[in-house]
Amino acid sequence: MAEERDAPYPELKKSHTAAHKGTPWSDFKPPASAPVWNIIQGYGNYWLLCSAVELGVFDLLQELGPTELEPVAKRLALPERSALFLLDGLVAIGMIEQYRDVYKLGDLAKRYLTTDAPASMADLIAVAPGPLVNWEHLSDTFKRGTPERPIEDDPEGFYVPLVEATFPTMLRAATRADLKIGYSRQPNLHVLDLGAGGAPWTVAILGQNPTATSVVNDFEGVLRVAKRRIEDAGVSDRVEYRPGDFHNITLGDGEFDLVILGHIMRTEGVEGAKHLIERAYRALKPGGRVVVSDYFRDNSRKFNPFGVLMGVTMVAATRQGLTFTNREVTDWLRAQGFEALRLIEPIGFNQMYVASKPE
Repeated sequence: MAEERDAPYPELKKSHTAAHKGTPWSDFKPPASAPVWNIIQGYGNYWLLCSAVELGVFDLLQELGPTELEPVAKRLALPERSALFLLDGLVAIGMIEQYRDVYKLGDLAKRYLTTDAPASMADLIAVAPGPLVNWEHLSDTFKRGTPERPIEDDPEGFYVPLVEATFPTMLRAATRADLKIGYSRQPNLHVLDLGAGGAPWTVAILGQNPTATSVVNDFEGVLRVAKRRIEDAGVSDRVEYRPGDFHNITLGDGEFDLVILGHIMRTEGVEGAKHLIERAYRALKPGGRVVVSDYFRDNSRKFNPFGVLMGVTMVAATRQGLTFTNREVTDWLRAQGFEALRLIEPIGFNQMYVASKPE
């Protein structure tokens, strides 16, 4: 008997159904190839978005308003073919809108992709994947266990542009966290901001709590970004800076009311992450709280793709970085002595554990 031909478009194939082929448990319908194509096209989608930001497409459309192709091509000094597929490509991946050959920004681009947007991610797009050269050699990294160019080789060179780019997003998260944490309601709050980056937590807390003070830590080069952001916020008179490695800087026991571990644990490996939790516990006053903000994997390691794929980024970019499961983090916090654990998510993908040191 001749073999049945494979379905060229299985997602459209109607013959492989229970009605034609028998009972449901013996039916067979091949899966569609679309998920594989989505991954293949994802590489081009990323570089398309990077190019649009670099060329200033979103800022130009914000300036011009709804417009046809020619004015965009002229202002960007692009050949018409290039401009056509740049704009149509952005429409195809949902970054801008088009109707009857008129292009315009949608709500997504207005909020996240113009440089002055309230939640701008424009600067983040190019730096978020880490050193791009490492991705070209990911199979070698998997074999060795470490990347060819780990960010630890030049931490300030990597983190300075990263903390600049992440500041708007992290400031939103830290500001909205007050609705759950209530740091603005605690008088004379003394904060430790470890590995503060651009200091979004310090800016948010001191901006909403006029009696709060903060100790801000990071590498010297990164602290220059933090100092500028803090000065811009007008709260520098309530900030002390302690440059250095957050594993080694001097911290007094029982010195702080609130310790922030904001997106720093995943670069440190398991033992480094545990050490940061230990340092936070010792630095807190009785009744003080720690905030552990990061991208976590769910306990099954498959229902939160964002956390899992951030772990892949850590493998591609760092010597020992990885993302942790919710169970791992809560177990470490409880083992250290923390209690009253809560998980909050003030903005999408930014989860935080809040835990207290016993009175």
